[in-house]
Order: sequence, then structure tokens, then C-alpha cells
Amino acid sequence: MPHTHSHSAPTRTLLIAFGLTLIFVVFELLSGIVAHSLALVSDAGHNFADALALLLAYGAARVAQSPATSSRTFGYHRATILAALFNALALIAIAFYIFWEAYRRLGVHQDVNSHLMIVVALSALVLNTAISFLLRKETHDLNLRSAYVHMLGDAVASMGVIVAGVVILFAGAYWVDPLTSVLIGFFILWTSWSVVREGVNILLEAAPAGLDMKQVEEAIRGVAGVLATHDLHVWTISSGMLACSCHAVISRKTVEDGQQIIKNIVRELKTRFQIGHTTIQIEIEGCDPNDLYCGVKEVHDH
Repeated sequence: MPHTHSHSAPTRTLLIAFGLTLIFVVFELLSGIVAHSLALVSDAGHNFADALALLLAYGAARVAQSPATSSRTFGYHRATILAALFNALALIAIAFYIFWEAYRRLGVHQDVNSHLMIVVALSALVLNTAISFLLRKETHDLNLRSAYVHMLGDAVASMGVIVAGVVILFAGAYWVDPLTSVLIGFFILWTSWSVVREGVNILLEAAPAGLDMKQVEEAIRGVAGVLATHDLHVWTISSGMLACSCHAVISRKTVEDGQQIIKNIVRELKTRFQIGHTTIQIEIEGCDPNDLYCGVKEVHDH
């Protein structure tokens, strides 16, 4: 039978943030064209990617809330990981596009309306900071963290555009505009990398970051009645949802206590490592684990 898990996400916040960001993108893009500011147009492009990221994060969060089925026994929680990974890769593509546009602009004099540039960038800074603040408390979820990274990146990018506008206004250094775009691009790459790395690790079912597998093994072996453990695997189903499977070897004298040993192992893994989905196979000391008549038990706990 499929197993169900609860999943919560501020989907309403994501939807509101998407609407506000999309409206601002149109305003910023038109302003950038009028002001002849590549930095402003680049920031509008980044904001548009943010709008898509918020919409994708919203959709993924809604899909993840769908109940598990007989064919998808873990449900749709991985949808949020796919959305996060797609968002981060989209940001990286945008960064390289910004680099290309900045390269084309360098060495070409282009008058920039610094006043309009500063006003629009200030508006973007206020909007992106407000949305980032709303999403900040949910960054334990990789899907929401990717959306948060998008908005935080835009807030920092807006600050860069403001600085560039001030420099152009008082020094007339128009080359600062494409240079700011390059710095924005590098910041986008830096903030996106952690999301890409974690998303790939989850899809490859690597051990969760920061989890010491030796400590997990020692914790299982430290449970009374456990002689040894092997075939230990710990992986992430979705953000905050860890799973574990292992074989625990016990003596013939403790077979009757097998269920209690399993409960103790489950409690230990939950308490110390926040592993909430555990599958434990009990093996009797001296038996071949492939022998069906070896008294092997298998118990799942969720």
C-alpha cells in the first residue's frame, strides 16, 4: 500500500509574490529600454526568471501535496526537487546571457538615464527584499529555497544597479553599467550553485549533506541486542524527508525481542538524525541472509 506524508508550503505567498513580480518585470523592462540601461534590462530578465521560479515553486508545492498512489508510493514530493533544480539551471543560463550582453556593450558608448535607473532599481530592491523576507523562514525546503535564492539575488542585483546609477549620475562613467551586469551575473552563479548541488545529490540519492554515516552506523550498533549492521542506506526523498534502510544482526536469544529492538532503532534514528521513514531487516547471527528460513523479519516504520 502507498504511504502518505504531510507536506506544507506557503503556496499563497508564492502565488502573490509571482503576481507582484510579473507586474514589476513589465515596468522594469520598459524602464530599462527607455533609460538605455543594460543593468536595468538584465535585472528585469532576472526578475522574469524569478517570476517563473515562483510560479514553478508554487506548482511543484501543490503537486507535492497530492496523495501517494499505488504506482508512486512516495507521492510527488520529488516534484519540488525537480522544480528547484530547473530554477537554478535557468538562473545559470540567464547569468551567461548577461555576460554575453555585457561583452557586447563594453567599449560602446551608450547614454544611460541614471535618474530613471536609480528610481526603478530602488523599487525593485523594496519588492525583492519584502518577498525574500516572506520566504526566508521556509528555506529548509529546497524548492522554496531556490525561490528565495532568486529573490535574494534580485535584491542584491538591484543594489548593484542603484550603485551603478549613482556612479553614472555623478561621474558619467557609463562603462559601470555593463560592469554591474557582469557582477550581477557572477552573484547569480554563486547563489545558484548550492541549489544545483543539493538537488543533484537528492536525485542521486546521496547521503544527506552534513550526515555522518559512521555515526548512524554506530547509533544502530549501540542499540541493545544489535550485534552488527550492514547494507545501510540513508537518502533524501524530499527536503526534510529522510529515509533509511539497513540490516541489523541479532542473536538467537533475542529473536523474541526483535520487535522491541526494531522500535529502539527507529526511535534512535528519529531522535538523533531526524530520519522518519525507516525500513529495518532483522537477521539472526550465523544465518545466511539469503536463506528464507533463517527467521528474517522485515519491518517498515514511517
